[in-house]
Amino acid sequence: MIRILVATAAVLTMALHPAVARPPERLSTEKAEIVIETAACNLDHPWGLAFLPDGGMLVTERAGRLRIVSAGGQVSAPLRGTPPVHTGEGGLLDVAADPNFSENRFIYLTYGEPRESGAATAAGRGRLNSDQTALEDFQVIFRQQPVGSSDAGHFGSRLLFAPDGKLFISTGDRFNPGLAQDLSTDVGKLIRVNPDGSMPPDNPFANHKGARPEIWSYGHRNIQGLAVQPETGALWAGEFGPTGGDEINIIGPGRNYGWPLVSWGQHMDGSAIPRPPARPDLDDAAYHWSPSISFSGIAFYSGSSFPSWRGNLFLAGLTSQAVIRLTLLASRVTREERIPMGERIRQVVQGPDGLLYLLTDEDQGCILRFRPGR
Repeated sequence: MIRILVATAAVLTMALHPAVARPPERLSTEKAEIVIETAACNLDHPWGLAFLPDGGMLVTERAGRLRIVSAGGQVSAPLRGTPPVHTGEGGLLDVAADPNFSENRFIYLTYGEPRESGAATAAGRGRLNSDQTALEDFQVIFRQQPVGSSDAGHFGSRLLFAPDGKLFISTGDRFNPGLAQDLSTDVGKLIRVNPDGSMPPDNPFANHKGARPEIWSYGHRNIQGLAVQPETGALWAGEFGPTGGDEINIIGPGRNYGWPLVSWGQHMDGSAIPRPPARPDLDDAAYHWSPSISFSGIAFYSGSSFPSWRGNLFLAGLTSQAVIRLTLLASRVTREERIPMGERIRQVVQGPDGLLYLLTDEDQGCILRFRPGR
């Protein structure tokens, strides 16, 4: 079912020099001929990308910097007013603009937050000032509990505003898998809050004794991809497996997605994990990969620039160094295509212009753009 496309020699050659802007290069894919071009470069491991109403792009750098990239590709100085971050696998991670940004100017961030006894995932918001040089009055709206070891990774950390205005925040298991099944913790959970951090009364565990009211779903290992399917309104989440077993899930409120009780992968020491069919009471993946493709951000395509891609789900491949395109029939994946990029791709976002924008996870990373080749 999977067909690996062969990239042009020029594309592979340019991937050896990620700090240098790519000249536009044409690439044939199964459904479209595309041109890969550079929107901006010289970013330090960019992680999250969000568009502003004027066409500018908010971009996080994992080391702790937030920048604005203009529609013309000019990269700003780091914005002031961002929170201190714990780096390593954490750092400054995702970014989102409020759905009502034109009225309130709120910008949301997730990050690894340094705490006295370790580090954990946090989310907060501040107002972008009028000259776009700082976030003002930054306030934390979510703090993962309990605090994990500073040496542990798996911070999760995607942000997604749902159509009803509620905010989803993904977390990871912080290398403490058993806590993903413990509803008294935020570890290995998908979180749902109001934009100010308050609790929606219709959350599935809002009145559940001993459970944290912000939890929407649980049994997750490390979600780094969130997207709403335009045709159905379903929430899709992508997460890393252990050794193999990367998976896409369709998320329902209060559902248990099985980690670490079941997995399509194996433990990192090679020991077996029961397969999901052994536990029909747990939610199985909609699609999974072994060996791993190690994907991060995901996005549904709904634009008009690539009509043959409309309704497809795109994944940003890290170790696979590809953009993965999934063709869907409702909730079923019917075909997979890998578009080779020759470097690690951290995020994929549909821009307001209907083009696809990618972040390369490099020391001097770039924002790349797919536009139609014809």
